[in-house]
Amino acid sequence: MIYSDDLPVTFDDPLPEAVDVVVIGGGVIGVSTAWFLRQKGLSVLVCDKGRIAGEQSSRNWGWIRQQGRDAAELPIVIESINAWEGLTPEIHNATGEDIGFTRQGVLYTAETEDQMDGLERWMEIAGQHQLDTRLLSGDEVSAMVPGPSGQWVGGLVTPSDGRAEPWKAVPSLARTLQKRGGILRERCAVRSIDVAAGRVSGVVTEAGAVRAQSVVCAGGAWSTLFMANLGINLPQLTVRATVVRTAAAPEVYTGNASLSGVAIRRRQDGGYTVASSGTNEHYIGADSFRYFFRYLPALQSSARWVKLRIDGDLVERLSPTRSWRADEASPFEKQRVLNPAPSGRALRKMRAGLRKRVPALAGVAFEEAWAGMIDVTPDVVPVMDEVPQYPGFYLATGFSGHGFGIGPGAGRVMADLVSGDPTPHDLHRFRFGRFWDGSRLEVGPGL
Repeated sequence: MIYSDDLPVTFDDPLPEAVDVVVIGGGVIGVSTAWFLRQKGLSVLVCDKGRIAGEQSSRNWGWIRQQGRDAAELPIVIESINAWEGLTPEIHNATGEDIGFTRQGVLYTAETEDQMDGLERWMEIAGQHQLDTRLLSGDEVSAMVPGPSGQWVGGLVTPSDGRAEPWKAVPSLARTLQKRGGILRERCAVRSIDVAAGRVSGVVTEAGAVRAQSVVCAGGAWSTLFMANLGINLPQLTVRATVVRTAAAPEVYTGNASLSGVAIRRRQDGGYTVASSGTNEHYIGADSFRYFFRYLPALQSSARWVKLRIDGDLVERLSPTRSWRADEASPFEKQRVLNPAPSGRALRKMRAGLRKRVPALAGVAFEEAWAGMIDVTPDVVPVMDEVPQYPGFYLATGFSGHGFGIGPGAGRVMADLVSGDPTPHDLHRFRFGRFWDGSRLEVGPGL
């Protein structure tokens, strides 16, 4: 199911006068942050301009992977996959809902020696964290995913990696949070923050003001625009990714597999989620030129995977202004849910990829297609930090297509930051100031 502004509001708690923390954005990062704040005994309000998990948090591939992640992210991802496993029975006990979490592994394949070299290099990171990742021969890959003989040089697999159903997982976690005392409000855009005595004192929503000691912005693709209205420059661009749900189909692989251009995930309903990693698209807009030089390294390293399109950035076309008053309607109230059309080119590439790589799925029906907008930073790793200009204001954004898997781990990190508790992770790589302090940005792995 794809969430849109046409669906009825399901989270409509009364707006409180005051809470300890307001979280802006009801995606996986925002809901996870609120969950762990509530675990610490703090009162928390989650406001979403549209629907809980209405955008990328319900539109992603459903992968929960350690494999291929940035070295600094990996400890948080390891914590996150364990958190997903622990949350699954808790969600079920609270709501009766099954989010489809299971550990069935992630497989990457290589059809050239250069690709294999990239997989082999990541093994060093896997070894540092004692993952169960192992290299495979071409024959071993073919035994795991039957297809034309001789097409693979080798592969990489992490059996402990997992998956879940995105359109279920985050709304189910939100309902569990609600039962634990969290306050959630859909169709309630936050227009701005309030500041008193040099620090955050609350937010102004379209439904009224709420006092708070701290505020977390987890706005995904909209974060740059929200920050711009506060006079803060956040380099972040959006990329359109297209995904397909198939009809029920033969089981060719139980886990998640990236098969040199086409990616598949076995679904709870017996079909597959299919994507094409080579057809993500960035629509060139004003922000593209504004941040061009910061993104050059990432564009050079991902030229095969991201295509540039001249059609105006979707967010920017819908939101031409970068400033507004707290007493007037914001751009977030004009476009509640980003719902871009799927790419015809991507759909054709998926079909061709299945014919070439997995003939058993060549004729399976594509029952539903959708697209989502991924928020990407110049180095393809997120920001998780307090914003220095506004003490008490925190930023959690730019997860660059990896937010679903890392969501609970990132939520715990943000809850620790907000509450002032020590976090077991080194967060230097995720500091907001890295874009402006002269640091050399290291682009994360493209696996």
